[in-house]
Amino acid sequence: MTDVLDSATRLLSTTAERWQSLVETAPGELLQRPPAPGEWSAADCLNHLLLTERIVFGARLRAILEGRDLATFDPGESRDPDPERTPREVAMSLAAERDENLAVMRDLTPADLERSSRHPEYGMVALRVVLNTWAAHDLQHTVQAEEALMQAFIPGTGPFRFRFEDHEVRT
Repeated sequence: MTDVLDSATRLLSTTAERWQSLVETAPGELLQRPPAPGEWSAADCLNHLLLTERIVFGARLRAILEGRDLATFDPGESRDPDPERTPREVAMSLAAERDENLAVMRDLTPADLERSSRHPEYGMVALRVVLNTWAAHDLQHTVQAEEALMQAFIPGTGPFRFRFEDHEVRT
């Protein structure tokens, strides 16, 4: 990929809208249904995307642009619950946070991609790496959420169930 700035910006601009569509159409119980014990539901994936939008990716973007060190992130760390309670509220908050971050990204230049800051665990990290990670992370958890949703339908696929072997979560 030759233009990570354009590609990442375009991809990241689709995430909130995709989630808003999903939470408007999928039944709430399906969004909350974990695919297996201990696995994340689609709603869990959405909550995680909002959390990382707020305290990881947007913060890293700004830290690099401002010449500050990057903070670590432990996804297993317990946090106070966000005020958003329903998937619809979470998706709306994700859209607002994403819009703010995209506004910053639209002002970036190709030269900004080489700017970097120190991460306490990984050393110097360039903005290019943050954008690649952010886009991959969005896709990773969107795929994970869609696979969680699929689990309710796979058992009813009868003789075609074999076609979903790569996506079926086994307990």
